[in-house]
Amino acid sequence: MKILPAFLLLGLALPAWGAPLPSYELDIRDGHFTPPSLTVPAGQRFKIIVRNSGQGPVEFESLPLRVEKVLGPGVTSFVVIHPLKPGRYPFFDEFHLDLPGGYIEAQ
Repeated sequence: MKILPAFLLLGLALPAWGAPLPSYELDIRDGHFTPPSLTVPAGQRFKIIVRNSGQGPVEFESLPLRVEKVLGPGVTSFVVIHPLKPGRYPFFDEFHLDLPGGYIEAQ
């Protein structure tokens, strides 16, 4: 029986951490999301690049995803989302609660 070194076994069992994450762009302008929804594959980590193209601060927030990101005017940042089960996950701008939010659809 041949014994493999532990680092080879770990390398076979873990995903490639150096591989780039799939990315989706989301623009927020004064509480309005473009696009209003994102469709992503279920069971896969991904990154959302969030850009505030409005005149005031915005906050990308999702309670079911347990994520929030505050952005000043003209700021671009990102959030990494853990693998999701199939379903719909709403998000909103906490500074503009009077406006409709959006959602992520994991399929």
